[in-house]
Amino acid sequence: MGVAPADPIAADSVAKGKSLRRRLPLKSQADCPPASGRDPISILQASDGDRLPELLPIRYGRMLTSPFTFFRGAAAVMAADLADTPTTGVYVQACGDCHIKNFGAFATPERNLVFDINDFDETLPAPWEWDVKRLATSFIVAARDNGLPEKIAKNIALACAGSYRKGMRALSQLNPLDLWYERFGVDELLAIAPTRKDRARAERRIDKATAARGSDIDYPKLAEVVRGEAHIREAPPLIFHPEATRKAEFESTARDVLRSYRESLPDDRRLLFDRYHFADAAIKVVGIGSVGTRCWIVLFMSASNDPLFLQFKQANASVLEPYAGESAYAHHGQRVVNGQRLMQAASDIFLGWASGPNAAFYVRQLRDAKIGPNVEGFDAPMFQMFAQACGRNLARAHAKSSDSAIISGYLGKGDDFDNAIAQFAKAYADQTERDHAELRAAVKNGRIEVFTE
Repeated sequence: MGVAPADPIAADSVAKGKSLRRRLPLKSQADCPPASGRDPISILQASDGDRLPELLPIRYGRMLTSPFTFFRGAAAVMAADLADTPTTGVYVQACGDCHIKNFGAFATPERNLVFDINDFDETLPAPWEWDVKRLATSFIVAARDNGLPEKIAKNIALACAGSYRKGMRALSQLNPLDLWYERFGVDELLAIAPTRKDRARAERRIDKATAARGSDIDYPKLAEVVRGEAHIREAPPLIFHPEATRKAEFESTARDVLRSYRESLPDDRRLLFDRYHFADAAIKVVGIGSVGTRCWIVLFMSASNDPLFLQFKQANASVLEPYAGESAYAHHGQRVVNGQRLMQAASDIFLGWASGPNAAFYVRQLRDAKIGPNVEGFDAPMFQMFAQACGRNLARAHAKSSDSAIISGYLGKGDDFDNAIAQFAKAYADQTERDHAELRAAVKNGRIEVFTE
């Protein structure tokens, strides 16, 4: 049941949003910060102190691959740049690292598949514009990497911004409870597939991902039985047991971490977690921006030898904090979990946080019917479809934590906002290519060491 158009509260919020255009015209959203005085390499290196030094060459090696892989690893650089852009001052629970590869499909606790944001390492209350601009830019950078013409790349960014604007308008007319239950199922995603062939290909991926539980799929790939006990199989330098795991006190430390994680779970999830026992733990290198952080995969087994893989991922301060303010949570794992629960339509049943001797962590299943986009194989129609889906889902995520009518009132019904965001995205994609060239130069002159996989 939606909010009636004559609702005085909603009408007042829309009016407030419209009034923001007098202070910040929609075309101002195109403003891109100047490049002078920037040192993107120094910004990246500033975060290296919280990472395992032996993994840093892998991080920079992955970022070196292309402007798009650089973009994925450079959330801190863009956060610093976005801080110099004009905003309405309306805050939402922001993703903080909003790009095309951080969206995908996964299973809800009810075992339904939804399409949503799936990475929240940098989540924090912040201006809504920052997520929209990073997302739209990611589409242009990725489209260029795939060799698409500039006009098509711009149209993809327009589709992303337009879907966000239209989605926010529709969501602003829902009552709070209907908004909270709003979700984007894979059926809706398939419905906008550009061709029957694309739909069939997506359906095959979905069938494969849902044929078994994530841990059942991962177990034969990641584990082996040694002397009757299950262990995680090493594949250095990407999966390995640190020297600390071979020390006598490791098991005691691990149990302390697991105890703190258990305390973060609701009572019913604790009962489920207690049906598994700890078997092994190893470091697994994941993603691009996360490379170097302590990311553990932990294997648990039930009494009947059913596997469960959980990921304990190091949670540092959000890259947005220097510009949007410190988190309300002293524990950054708790910051990530609460931000994820607020932004997602449904979250992992094992989602929680833990404290370790050297870091804070957030915890989730390693994989639960997760399906990521094969962006490298996207053509123009697939990009267009994904841009619409991501823009719509970002609007839903933002609307849950803010007054969607104010944002919708500011955005309006026309395409002025869409054009401004597309213009910004093009300018920042150009900047990303220059930053990627700086990384190449830093590698060439020895400032940065890389490992090429």
